[in-house]
Amino acid sequence: MTASDQPDPSAQPEADDAVLVEMARRDRAAFGVLYERYVKKVYNYIYYRTGSHEDAEDLTSRVFHRALTHIQGYIDRGVPFQAWLYRIAHNLVANWHRDRSRHKVIPLDEFVATRLRSEAPEAAAESQNEQQRLVEAIRTLPEDRQQLLLLKFVDRLSNQEIGEIMNRSEGAIKSLYHRTLLALREALSEPSGTFDRPAKPDERP
Repeated sequence: MTASDQPDPSAQPEADDAVLVEMARRDRAAFGVLYERYVKKVYNYIYYRTGSHEDAEDLTSRVFHRALTHIQGYIDRGVPFQAWLYRIAHNLVANWHRDRSRHKVIPLDEFVATRLRSEAPEAAAESQNEQQRLVEAIRTLPEDRQQLLLLKFVDRLSNQEIGEIMNRSEGAIKSLYHRTLLALREALSEPSGTFDRPAKPDERP
């Protein structure tokens, strides 16, 4: 097959990820289609994990550079390609926090304002006061539970995809999600003014 016979990746914007991945092993233009498909999602995920637009831009660039560099070794394990990208992002963000000894803070006000407030069963109330109570309740959760809510309600990933990113089984993610909702329900049932401090590890459900 000559170069002129090669399929044009730019002409296949709706192609399946698996098709584009195979093309991207030989043609960077195909990787460009994957980049355009997922760059905004990856950026948003990193921003919610870091709270910094500048660092989110830098880390997003590194995610796709690493993905391009290692795409020859990518293996389809039955989960979407985007889960592989999120896994790379997850590891880079973890290193970002570790290298800077930063406390992992998700900008929850924006998080709630985008999707969680309209989708989570605990977030049906519309008043500003109750929205703030939800934010404060989420802040008491361990970081992994905050991340789970982010992946489920902002990124709309499946339990299987989230498990791939967080290196847990699908069953473990279901269990963690259930415990997270119970913890939120319990926190929101408490009187106002009880979210002054994060729970200690031995106090978490």
